[in-house]
Amino acid sequence: MTQPTPLMPHATASWLVDNTALSFEQIAEFCGLHILEVQAMADDLASSKYTGRDPVRSGELTMAEIEKGQADATYSLKMQKAPVTVNRTKGPRYTPVSKRQDKPDGIAWILRAHPEISDAQIGKLIGTTRNTIAAIRDRSHWNIANIQPKDPVTLGLCSQRELDAIVAKAAKKAGLDDQAGDDARLGDDRASLIEELRAERDAQTKAAAEAAQEAEAAAWLEAKRAAEAAGEE
Repeated sequence: MTQPTPLMPHATASWLVDNTALSFEQIAEFCGLHILEVQAMADDLASSKYTGRDPVRSGELTMAEIEKGQADATYSLKMQKAPVTVNRTKGPRYTPVSKRQDKPDGIAWILRAHPEISDAQIGKLIGTTRNTIAAIRDRSHWNIANIQPKDPVTLGLCSQRELDAIVAKAAKKAGLDDQAGDDARLGDDRASLIEELRAERDAQTKAAAEAAQEAEAAAWLEAKRAAEAAGEE
């Protein structure tokens, strides 16, 4: 089973480059990075400068483990303590910055497909405010011309289980149990469509990441060749 990566992989890699004699391969493997990223850090070619994060202080590595790696370049570092995942228990639902622009589309879809769901339930599910929901409902939202109803599950704003639970709860309260049953019978087809959309989105994300990685590698090699040429002169 693949071990987890450090909580801050780039910052951890930067610290290991500056403070140990581990190979680039060992650092890249432990931090879950591409070796060219580590080499760029070592050569100060990284576009973003990272403040080093000590994995020994955080408990993710021990000095004994680092020394094993320094003594044997083929040794794979073992994480001593997996990063602690912080669970939010209060406040609105957290949504990644990259997905926040999709919230209005998800809210519009719920308002159209499940009007029985209360504003409070929508706010908890999507992580939004009642003012935003009201503005989308009465079409006074500042960006209403560009809002297109889309299933919040396919947008990655919530899970299918969370949505189904709220739909069932709202349907029961509104006396729409039969209708909820009809929706459930369509679950398999809907789930298949969601999986297809997610697979397509994942493929696009992977392709973009690979293209960026190739471009970064090419830039690094070009910079290295230019530096070598300057040295020869």
